[in-house]
Amino acid sequence: MEALQRLERDQAILGLMRKHSLSGPDAASDRFLAQFMVFMVQSCSSAHEMRGRCSLLAEQLPKMSLILLEEALCWKTKQGYEELQYKDRDKESKIATNEIIPLVQNTKVDNTPLVGLNAMERAKSTLEDFCRSYFMFHDLDVHRLETLFKYLPILTFVESYIYQLDGLNEETLHPSVKGRFICQESFKTGQFSPLIALETDPFRPLRSVLEVRGLMTERIDKELRDGVQYWTLERFLCNSVLENKEVSVQDVMRALQFKSFDYRVLNLLLYALTNQQIDECHWSFLSMSELLVEISDDLYDYEEDVLNNTFNVLRMFAKLYGPSKAPSMLAKYISEAEDKYQHLLNQLNPVLASAYQKRCEEAVNEGAKVSAHSMGSWNIPHVISDEEIYRLQQQGLN
Repeated sequence: MEALQRLERDQAILGLMRKHSLSGPDAASDRFLAQFMVFMVQSCSSAHEMRGRCSLLAEQLPKMSLILLEEALCWKTKQGYEELQYKDRDKESKIATNEIIPLVQNTKVDNTPLVGLNAMERAKSTLEDFCRSYFMFHDLDVHRLETLFKYLPILTFVESYIYQLDGLNEETLHPSVKGRFICQESFKTGQFSPLIALETDPFRPLRSVLEVRGLMTERIDKELRDGVQYWTLERFLCNSVLENKEVSVQDVMRALQFKSFDYRVLNLLLYALTNQQIDECHWSFLSMSELLVEISDDLYDYEEDVLNNTFNVLRMFAKLYGPSKAPSMLAKYISEAEDKYQHLLNQLNPVLASAYQKRCEEAVNEGAKVSAHSMGSWNIPHVISDEEIYRLQQQGLN
């Protein structure tokens, strides 16, 4: 009789859920929701208490990540408790030795983003270049220390956060990593989960920081989403090349366009920090400059990117068009991009255009890999026809 009563109760709750268009993706999810509703009703003695519990859930549920629930699950057994204690001691040990704690561990428990020293060190050259190349587009003097340090903390934090995630992504790409987790079919359906930190919403803690400071905008959110999409495309494209699978021109071009998302995030942050409207003319010009710089960097890093299995436009063109045709196809693409760059440069204020070109010359003379684009000659390296053999040869040399 008791089992029958439970069944009747569950059916009644399911009917109520359907009436209010509340359902999960499958029957098991519907049963879970029904059982949760029963729990809520049984644990509350009044409508007032129910409203309080609902408000509490609405406030706290977004903070309950998978990592948190998995740790809570460990408390069900003595063995699980001991394993959790061991993980905490191991984490403290890593912090003491200044080892980077991956964001998959750092950001999911209390929604607080943490950045490692290694990520900050990797970000410093990008930050220096950004300040020297982009401040002029905001009427800011990078040589005035009070101006520089007014904006540097938040810019450093954001860029370092991005670099830490980028490093996590690169770890999954290395040819030595076994068990490829991305396949063409899973990419098309959106079902890819290489690491928890990258498969959910890796920028959620960063968004929270920016929202609290009144700096979060729709365009920054779009660039952050483009950044996640870039890492997804990079994993898919690079593993496709590694496994000799087909890639599409559309995916390659989208990845190339998304690659400089961090510069665009920093640029948008400066607009927000200085309470200025976005200058679309400047935005279009800098976006084209970023594209050319990404290509230039890829040509400079070509051999290293082959070894590490990271995104490189020449690698992708070789996959699309073959090793012999790739250089000419890339040269054609560069020529078209340079024409657009020159057209946009001519639309800038002459003083600003001259200042930016001077910055380009400084960057070239310094020999640094920076965002400032030089309209000089291009050096397309010899295309590696068999990447696997090349990696084995390099391993032998080392």
